[in-house]
Formats: sequence, structure tokens, C-alpha cells
Amino acid sequence: MTSVRSSAASLVPSIRGAAELVRQEALRRELDGCQLLAGIWCHGLTVAQLRSIRASLPPTARLLVTKNSDMAAAVAGTRWEALKPCARGMNAWLFVRSDEIPPALKPYRDFQKEWKLQLNDFTGAVYEGRLYGPDDFAQLEAMPTRVQSYQYLLGCLQMPAVNLLAVLRARQEAMLAEADKPPAEGDAAAAAPEPAAEK
Repeated sequence: MTSVRSSAASLVPSIRGAAELVRQEALRRELDGCQLLAGIWCHGLTVAQLRSIRASLPPTARLLVTKNSDMAAAVAGTRWEALKPCARGMNAWLFVRSDEIPPALKPYRDFQKEWKLQLNDFTGAVYEGRLYGPDDFAQLEAMPTRVQSYQYLLGCLQMPAVNLLAVLRARQEAMLAEADKPPAEGDAAAAAPEPAAEK
């Protein structure tokens, strides 16, 4: 009977293995539609502090604390795989589902300043397939938001039309001013018809 149990046990994954697979699949679902994935060193943060961070995040961002081995397995073979070296130590993971990156990072920076937690910094992030180290976060935080990008693009598209209208308006005003000007004496004599000569 022992051989039947051992062979059946080898076919069915252990409860621990099944739980790992479930956690990894949940992380993969979280990565779907994600624009940025960032690791945050969370050593020493309390549960209340993590809740405070979560509450201050925009609706398009989510903060999860998960095992690094589960995160490394979830990102394996995906565009997020570059983040594997950051999966060491105690990390919380920030999933951002929109391209509004600075507003998603700002709540944590504000939290850092409020609690004076300089050591609890970002460990790294992947955005558009590129790995950003802790020193590169200034680039991510300085990115324009979507609204700012649209304003710039609209300004670029609008400026040639505005310039063209200004030139046309100036030309029209010059023509109207010339037409409204009373004719000068030399112009009046040239414009007046000469009387017909009698024979």
C-alpha cells in the first residue's frame, strides 16, 4: 500500500507547491496591462505604514508584498524579467497600470519624506522593457504626464496654423487699410479721365 501512496503523491503537487503556483499566477495576472513594475525596499515598514502607502496610491497603481521567489518565477520569460536582480531582500512591488508614471511614484516619495525613510527607497523598476536602477528614478519621476504630453503636442500642431492666420490677418488688414486710405492728389489726377478733345 505504501508504494501506491508514494506514486500518487509524486503525481499530485504538494500543497506548498500548489500554493506557490497560485501566487505566481496571481502575480502574472497583475502584470497583464501593467506599464511599470517597481520594487520598494520595505524592510522595517509596519503593516500600518504599508496600508497608508496603499491608501495614497492612485487607482491605477497597486502595492503588493510577495515572496521574491514568486515574483522571480512570475516575471520569468516576460518583458519584466530584467527586474529579477532586484528581487532580493524585503520588497514590496508597485504595479502601475497606466502611463501616468510620476503620479504613481509621488505618493511613495511623499511617504518617504514624511517618515524620513531614506533607506527604504526604490530598488529598481522596469518601464517599456528597460531596467531603471535606484539612481535612475529621477528620470521616471520627471516624465511628463499624459495631459502635459497632449498639451505639448497640441501646441506643436496649433502653432503653424496660428502663425499662418496671423500672416493672413496682417495681409488682410494691410489691404483694407490701403483701400480705406483717401487717394492722394497725384493718384486722383491719374485716376480722373481726361476730357475728350474737341475737333
